[in-house]
Amino acid sequence: MNKDNHDSIFQRNIQRGIDKGIIKVENDGSKIVYFCKRDYSTSFKNPEEKVRASYFCELVLDYDYPTKNIDIEVTVPRRTPEDRADIVVYDEEGAEYLVIECKKDGITDAEFKQAIEQAFGNANSLRAKFASVVAGITKTAFDVSGFKPSEREKNVISDIPKKYGKTPKYKFIKGEADKELKEVSREELIRALEKSHDTVWQGGKLAPTTAFDEVSKLLFCKLRDEKTTKKGETYSFQIGTHESAEEIFKRIDAIYQKAKKEDAEVFKEDIRLEPKIVYNVVEHLQELAINKIDLDTKGVAFERFMEDFFKGKMGQFFTPREIINFCVEMMNPERSDLVIDPACGSGGFLLNTLDRVRKYAESNYDEKEAWEHWHKFAMNNLFGVEINDQIARVCKMNMIIHDDGHTNIISTDSLKNVEEITKQHKGFKKNQFDILLTNPPFGAVVKSTEKDYLDKYELGKGKKNQKTEILFIERCIDFLKPNGKMAIVLPDGILTNSSLQYVRDLLMEKSQILAVVSLPQFAFTHFGAGVKSSLVFVRKKKENEKTGNYPIFMAIAEHIGYDATGRKDTINDLEKIYQEYKKFEKSPKGYKGV
Repeated sequence: MNKDNHDSIFQRNIQRGIDKGIIKVENDGSKIVYFCKRDYSTSFKNPEEKVRASYFCELVLDYDYPTKNIDIEVTVPRRTPEDRADIVVYDEEGAEYLVIECKKDGITDAEFKQAIEQAFGNANSLRAKFASVVAGITKTAFDVSGFKPSEREKNVISDIPKKYGKTPKYKFIKGEADKELKEVSREELIRALEKSHDTVWQGGKLAPTTAFDEVSKLLFCKLRDEKTTKKGETYSFQIGTHESAEEIFKRIDAIYQKAKKEDAEVFKEDIRLEPKIVYNVVEHLQELAINKIDLDTKGVAFERFMEDFFKGKMGQFFTPREIINFCVEMMNPERSDLVIDPACGSGGFLLNTLDRVRKYAESNYDEKEAWEHWHKFAMNNLFGVEINDQIARVCKMNMIIHDDGHTNIISTDSLKNVEEITKQHKGFKKNQFDILLTNPPFGAVVKSTEKDYLDKYELGKGKKNQKTEILFIERCIDFLKPNGKMAIVLPDGILTNSSLQYVRDLLMEKSQILAVVSLPQFAFTHFGAGVKSSLVFVRKKKENEKTGNYPIFMAIAEHIGYDATGRKDTINDLEKIYQEYKKFEKSPKGYKGV
């Protein structure tokens, strides 16, 4: 894939403009010169200037407006003396044709609305035909001349005309080079998602998690529209000329209802947003080619977006990427392995496993075979259970963003009788899985008066209550097939408290402990949990297997790639620990340690 896909739209446009000689960037990037009706130079440090430079290049290179007909910082008559239009395009007779207001990426909906008013004021004063507002990748355009000055809905147009031509009914058509969706950088995707969330959240009218749910529904529609639109057809997820919010809502809802019929497990409720809110989200996302963004970029963007809104409130559903990477490396999953996470949260362990299998396939097979290799793995080999229905949907959405594999994610209590779980989904059985990776919930208590399954556990028999993390150990061993391997995050108390010796006894009776890696106190504090923990790696014994005495690999990680505040740390002991474990694995008895 072209490395430019990781550049922002701004960077790509500005570079095109420099290459074509219509702009020049000087003084180590601190000054820009526009070659236009009146050559204009200004500071290039302001983020707003980068938006203006990018759109100026688009006007010339994509919309075919001659530079001699474009002016920058135009004084507007009958407005305040300092009021200037950012860009004005003139027609061939020299009359004002199009007025553009540029704002930095990431402004609020209220600020965007204000910018629209500014553009209208300038366009009306200059008697221009069209007005446009550009705020990063969010754009809107209006037909000003044929409507009364106060109109802001009926005169919306899909895009500005190309070189004084007709206003297009729709801007984006699949497969047509100049009308295709735009590939964006990771940061642009994150900003578009955040803007969408802020629009839906409406400054607190909805709970952040509900807002996230609604954004997920619309994002799902966007992805589906990108995939199902045929070449030569217009995309549905866009705003057409003179279309109302109600028309947009109806079209987006039709995508959603069709998908809901096919896959009721992903989203059970309808879209619960006002048409105007849906309209604004479409404004933020319509230009993006999300499916064309490479999986790593897309995955990190969605993960960052999720973390921002769930951290603190639902922090227990996130395991830091560095810990996930390490556990997956230690388990070394292969294409034939059945993999489960019985407390899957947003799907971090499963997606990292999928990523590993995908990268192996892409470096060992041709494109078509590689795609089949990892897609089959995604559909048939990854299983997750999540007790929180909303987070289970987030996990499914996360899987869809990564090109699917969401069919084996179920929302239920992993601790209930396995037979009941099997009734819900026949893929979940005892003695079924080759690899299990999990970070179970800590600290919650299961009471015999509330859950009838407590007595079914060896670690729960005869007890009035038991901690969830203790029951999870037994359940995880249940899920593994003999010789299956597990990586589990456990609170240190389970490994050290004398009162919990019976838990360690059961673990050692049923499995061989391969490795224990102690994590620093802060490993989970940034993610809303502060319990000192370790990573425990085990292999389930075969029936009647006796292991006798055997060496266990032990390590202490003091640096894990991030610090207590979540900031990146360049030192990561986990990488060295993994290398040492590989040496230990080759010769457990001969390993001398470090």
